[in-house]
Amino acid sequence: MRCDLHCHTSYSYDSTTSPRKIVEAAISKKIDCLAITDHSEIEGASEAAEYAEGKSILIIPGIEIKSKDGDILGLNIKKIIPKGLPAEETIKRIKEAGGMVIIPHPFAWFYGFKGDLKKLINNIDGIEVLNASIFGTGNKTALKFAQKYNLSFTAGSDAHETNFIGKAFLEIPGNNLSIEEVLKSIRNKNGRIIGKAANFFEKIIAHTGRSIAKFQT
Repeated sequence: MRCDLHCHTSYSYDSTTSPRKIVEAAISKKIDCLAITDHSEIEGASEAAEYAEGKSILIIPGIEIKSKDGDILGLNIKKIIPKGLPAEETIKRIKEAGGMVIIPHPFAWFYGFKGDLKKLINNIDGIEVLNASIFGTGNKTALKFAQKYNLSFTAGSDAHETNFIGKAFLEIPGNNLSIEEVLKSIRNKNGRIIGKAANFFEKIIAHTGRSIAKFQT
């Protein structure tokens, strides 16, 4: 299964793309599994899952939370976790809600993780080692970090619009897997990183679109 494990819809403050369009784009690009991880919101994931019923795609509900130390993804979570908490407390609340804890774009320019990630490696479930939207060498650094500390890993487009969907994903063996089976494969490091970061101009256009979206919300 081709799993894009980080994307956003219009329920995020920096996107204007509806959950329906995100799902349609994923299906058209042969993505089998999509994690909807809106900023501080879960309605986009719910709406996407409802639209995806009966279609050839699995929706994993998630959320991206801005902790005091940086962004944290909660996968398979259906409740809002408050932003602005210390990373340790954010992680605790995600796990209490039954979610998987992933640190996205930990070494990205501008919005990398600001806390001491080494102190959290026993508490998190993994890190994102390929994010199609970030600038710089953060993906390479994240992969080396995951290998050094034997961490589980994910990959995702970090799409805020349809054209980025599927640029990066984790390929997991099997077909028609459940959410629990996909997450188990991630924990077992049973996946292959596919794709690459967008080129510089694609990123500039995408981040400009995010900035415009912020003023429209």
